[in-house]
Amino acid sequence: MSPRRRDPAARVELVQIAARLLAEEGPESLSARRITSEAGTSTMAVYTHFGSMSGLVREIVHEGFSRLERAFSQIAESDDPVADLAAFGRAYRRTAVDNPDLYSVMFGGRTLAGFRLTEEDRQYGRFTLSRVVECARSCVEAGRFRDVEPELVAHHMWLAVHGLVTMEIGEYLVDPCGPDRCFETQLVTLMVGAGDSTAAAEASVRASVRASKPASAPASAEVSGRARQATPAG
Repeated sequence: MSPRRRDPAARVELVQIAARLLAEEGPESLSARRITSEAGTSTMAVYTHFGSMSGLVREIVHEGFSRLERAFSQIAESDDPVADLAAFGRAYRRTAVDNPDLYSVMFGGRTLAGFRLTEEDRQYGRFTLSRVVECARSCVEAGRFRDVEPELVAHHMWLAVHGLVTMEIGEYLVDPCGPDRCFETQLVTLMVGAGDSTAAAEASVRASVRASKPASAPASAEVSGRARQATPAG
């Protein structure tokens, strides 16, 4: 097969390999030769699919958020918005734990070193929060939360669950405060902090298990064009 032909499956494989190398060995491990050697293709494949090594790193970030958005899109709205909000937390955790290499690269920092993300890249990540904001708004409108800014509720959810799954992936959470126990109690605490009663929050968090559906990995690393142009969620 000619390396100049774009193969969606090859594109995803290159993204996965590059994410693993970045997560496990750092940016100094990245080279087109090494990545394509592991993928069993020509070095030209990197430039055909991504234009440059920086383009490949950027696509790792976009792919991670694309999978998160895909997981969020599978959550069906119910008559219990607090359960739906907890389901978004479950989807976030599951996506991160199922894709630890992508997750470690998505938020930049030292892992990316010389590969710099743009404001557009960060905007791509912020877009995924828009569904959570709307769900938080429904919680306020239903009278479950006090009159708080839905954007702030969504950001608190993001901050809290992000911290937990980072510790979980790093294997820092062990019994008696293992990841499952911490996560379930954290969800209740977040809902109560936003104004819900403890009893109602506990019931909704239990109900959120049925609202959270497993996310399937996308067949392609191609990303949604609307995410590139979305208004920041906050």
